[in-house]
Amino acid sequence: MSVRVDLNISLDGFMTTTDQTPESPFGEDWPRLVGAYVATRTFRRRVLHDESGEGTTGVDDAYAQAYFAEVGAEIMGAGMFGLHDHPDDPDWRGWWGDEPPFRVPVFVLTHTPRPALEMAGGTTFHFLSAGPTEVLERALEAAGGKDVRIGGGAAVVHDFLRAGLVDHLHVAIAPILLGRGARLWDGLRGLESGYAVTAETAPSGTIHLTFQR
Repeated sequence: MSVRVDLNISLDGFMTTTDQTPESPFGEDWPRLVGAYVATRTFRRRVLHDESGEGTTGVDDAYAQAYFAEVGAEIMGAGMFGLHDHPDDPDWRGWWGDEPPFRVPVFVLTHTPRPALEMAGGTTFHFLSAGPTEVLERALEAAGGKDVRIGGGAAVVHDFLRAGLVDHLHVAIAPILLGRGARLWDGLRGLESGYAVTAETAPSGTIHLTFQR
């Protein structure tokens, strides 16, 4: 059992984009940031429910497979679920359609109480107001001996990293420059201490950097 983070960041260290609009809630930069990941066979099958077998294989796909493997619970912020974009919509059910790709209990950190939301495929969203330690205790119990993934967004990931609660950090560095956004490494000087660090470069140009406690 471990606490995991998997992120896509730019060469200049940004893990979010800033060009979102109501018409384009993820922004035009987002496909550039996650392009190698969404092109994989695993992403197409797991997220898009595409069983055609299309999509890239190799290094990027191996990390995409690892992203979903052995996860028993997920933690995410209100922004990742979409509550910041749909604050007054009681029927908002997230970005992922009726069958989200998580297939495990997901704990959404929010100050807005909502009843639990059970979705097809095994995903149930639980909405709670709690700090990193408290929500992690809930998630570890729900994970049943499997890993807990800290899904995002940027503020949530920073909170868990600063608290020293992350056992495994995988960062996929896309070969692009964003120039602005939320930077992963700010305030984390010396993070590498206590971790074994490895790197692997995919044919896509993505550098997969792994910190393992």
